[in-house]
Amino acid sequence: MFVRKMTPSQSSLFGEIDDLQDLTFIERPIRRSLKTAEEIDKLTVDEDLNDIERAVYLLSSGEDIQRASVIINLPILVRQNPAETFRRVVPKVREVLHVAGADMQLAAAGSFLTILQDDIVLIQTHTHSILQIVLLNLDHRDTVVSSAWLETLLSAIDALPKETIRQEILSPLLSKHQLSQSIPARLASCRILGKVVGKFESSIVKKDLLPLIRSLCQDVEYEVRACMCRQLENITRGIGLDHTKGEVLPELVELAQDEASTVRLAAFDTIINLLEMFDSDDRTCVIFPLVKAFCEKCFKGDEAVLASLSFQYGKLCHGLSESFTDEQHLWFLEFYKKLCCLGLQHENGHCESQPYPLELENKYALVRRNCAYNFPAIVLFADPNHFLSELYRTFSSLCHDPEISVRRTAAGGFHEVVKLLGPNVHYIHKELITLLQDDSLEVLDALLNNLQETLELATSRGEGAGPESKVNIQDLVPALVAAEQKAASSLHWRVHEKLLQCYSCLPRVISGDQIYFRFFQRMFSIITTNNVLPVQREAVRTLCVFLRYNRKQEQRQEIMSKIKQDLAQGRSYWNRLRFLDLCDITIDLFSKSYFCKHFLIPALELVSDPVANVRYKLCYMLPKLRSTIRPTEKHLLQQLEFCVRKLLCREKDKDVVVTLRKTVLELDKMDITEPELLERQQSEAKLAGDKQSEKKQRESKSGLSGSKGMSGTLSGASSSSSSGKEMRRAKLARSRSLSGHPTTPKMTNSDKTLKLKDSGSCPGSGKSPMLPLNDDNLRPHHFNVASSISSTPSSSSMPVLIRSNTSSSVDHRSNGNKDTQSRKLSVQRKSNSFGMQSGRE
Repeated sequence: MFVRKMTPSQSSLFGEIDDLQDLTFIERPIRRSLKTAEEIDKLTVDEDLNDIERAVYLLSSGEDIQRASVIINLPILVRQNPAETFRRVVPKVREVLHVAGADMQLAAAGSFLTILQDDIVLIQTHTHSILQIVLLNLDHRDTVVSSAWLETLLSAIDALPKETIRQEILSPLLSKHQLSQSIPARLASCRILGKVVGKFESSIVKKDLLPLIRSLCQDVEYEVRACMCRQLENITRGIGLDHTKGEVLPELVELAQDEASTVRLAAFDTIINLLEMFDSDDRTCVIFPLVKAFCEKCFKGDEAVLASLSFQYGKLCHGLSESFTDEQHLWFLEFYKKLCCLGLQHENGHCESQPYPLELENKYALVRRNCAYNFPAIVLFADPNHFLSELYRTFSSLCHDPEISVRRTAAGGFHEVVKLLGPNVHYIHKELITLLQDDSLEVLDALLNNLQETLELATSRGEGAGPESKVNIQDLVPALVAAEQKAASSLHWRVHEKLLQCYSCLPRVISGDQIYFRFFQRMFSIITTNNVLPVQREAVRTLCVFLRYNRKQEQRQEIMSKIKQDLAQGRSYWNRLRFLDLCDITIDLFSKSYFCKHFLIPALELVSDPVANVRYKLCYMLPKLRSTIRPTEKHLLQQLEFCVRKLLCREKDKDVVVTLRKTVLELDKMDITEPELLERQQSEAKLAGDKQSEKKQRESKSGLSGSKGMSGTLSGASSSSSSGKEMRRAKLARSRSLSGHPTTPKMTNSDKTLKLKDSGSCPGSGKSPMLPLNDDNLRPHHFNVASSISSTPSSSSMPVLIRSNTSSSVDHRSNGNKDTQSRKLSVQRKSNSFGMQSGRE
């Protein structure tokens, strides 16, 4: 049999078949039950057992998951039955923990901490049993578990009484010979001493604890010495100022000269944190020589300690500044400058990193980054008036550093430097431009966090000293434009959004013409072309802010026409949605009259938008649009009324219909509450007028005219209140009638009766009793003949929104009710039409 060689296509086909065969394990039958019947029997517990008995049974013969569940719920058992829990359950937990794994140990540590902190345990014997378990597990072979038990003990110390700490914790600690203990046990002792020292008087600390503290400070293991050194801060604050100089300071001086760098670093950090605890003589004679020797030793070859030194340098300078002589002050300042240039070489005014091993280069970059973090503190230390001569070159070096992290840190603290410089802010104008034009978006992002404050301070300072003391706007505007273009071309849209948010301060920084010619067109471009919704919305908000503070009428009109043309009437529904966002923002930024004049009608015209998303958003915004219309602006209320009518009659999208129903109810509430406010205002105004008229009556002593005025006022108030009540009843009835989405209206008998009654009672008024529209452009687009025929005028002075077809509710009633209701409505229509006719005459 001859075997023919396979072609490449055949081989690829067989390869795909092999791959499919490898995936056949997916089709293997899956077990319907995660546990077998035997396993379920093992996990089954007798239901007649109470909580204590069930816990004891599970701890004795249950599975690990059941034991862990009991341990986790141990605080609940203690709350329910503390006596039985400590008598029967806690001893079983102690037995289980001897052979338990790490997960169960961690769960037990958390449960016992909850018990000790929540004041559940009220009896001393109970506390003793818990602390015995905690102290026993401090020496666990797993470091994670032992650390968890140690944290449990340290957290519980704050909640334990003094005598309990003395008997249960300190007594075993002091009775043991520390050198015989393991290193983790001695490290735990250091942390326990640092925690309990604040619970006792200074005399007890000095008598009972200081000998053990000195022993641990002189331990043979550098880890123990470093740990005890970091606890000296708490110990110093516990024993007070009186014993600090004689008891703690000598130990710190000795530890600061330790052979291990870790111990020296711990001593250095502790000294910095305790600077306020030392007097002026100690700072000048002891601390300064010690810190100076420490800095020199670190600079020569201890890069790991140098990073911590650079991070604490600002705090160190401020803590010792009051005790410095001029020579010492200058030494610390020069040492800071050396740290800022560590690992760099300057050629032709540029900073370039020297060729070092990667690990050493990263350490040097960390030192320079810490220096950039401390730069505002060093400006205050050196005096801002000496910035140009002492620190400008250093700051420029940090802003031009080859490492991104250094430049980012300098950008993050730039606003602090601007505050400190005050009228001399123009010194760092070039550095601001440099950071705005930085190649890394991380640097720009750090600068944007406080860019508004930076720009406002940089352009407002030094007004009395002349234009040379302020930032040059001609260079600032191109830098801002370039920063925005760089952020827009990147994938980091949050940086772009943040930058546009910072642009809202530009009206307080640059002129309106500069904003109009350099930023307006860019905002329109972002709104219409950007693909990120948060960026588009932020551009819309920034555009509204620019429009709000533009003072030239021609420019405002041109901007408004562009908004209507590109957004309100834009070809993309996305742009029309952004126009509704713009309306939402302008309601908050502009006055109601300005919004109604320029934005309301274009927004209502979107009722005929072919895209359901636009109509949906418009329905959602209708209550807010209604809040901008004053009661006297009846033509705008009519426009809003017919907008709602059209949506009720023609809308077919389900989501829009649901939103429309909610919107109609909100509008009805607004129509009910607004007349109440008007009535209250009118009544208050009339009461004020009555008081004034009474005063005039007393002066003129003409009681007859005053009584007539009072009677007219009272009658007018009663009539207005009655009309308001009728309007509220009509609104409530209209809201209740909104039971479903109105489809194509059908003429019922009651509708025919209403129509005949209306036409017969309004002579000379035409076939349709529809309210007139002031805007003729909306009439042919928004309303059809059917809705015009079915609409009826309101009896109130304010236009009433007819938002539901009440014929559906009328159809469900009996014929007798229909006849009586039609007769009542016809009488009401006649009275209304008579009132309207008399008004026209």
